[in-house]
Amino acid sequence: MITILVIHIPVDYFNREKQNPGSCLGQYSLIRLPFQVLKNIIGIIFVLAGFAILFLPGQGIITILIGIMMLNFPGKLALERRIIRQPNVLHAINWMRAKANNPALQTPKLNLTTGGDSAEKD
Repeated sequence: MITILVIHIPVDYFNREKQNPGSCLGQYSLIRLPFQVLKNIIGIIFVLAGFAILFLPGQGIITILIGIMMLNFPGKLALERRIIRQPNVLHAINWMRAKANNPALQTPKLNLTTGGDSAEKD
């Protein structure tokens, strides 16, 4: 299941300045709230499963990243970018995407002159 989720991440997901959660449900507030709650519960399950997988064979960090991507909290984008910048994580994700004939993810690159993120286009 993790592989399916990884191959469906948009190529520019980590380069976007602002994520657009639930845009397709924006006008339906009665549907949006339960959807957001369910999405966050599933995200928490993925994060907890990822921590368990750290001590078992499997893709623990990638599972945690998928869980974080599903959650809503302040500073989420910065945390996602920090995780995806790890060479082993990025390599594993891009390897899964290559097996599915999907392009590699574009990743943000730390701009040391300003301390901010800048997009690295591969």
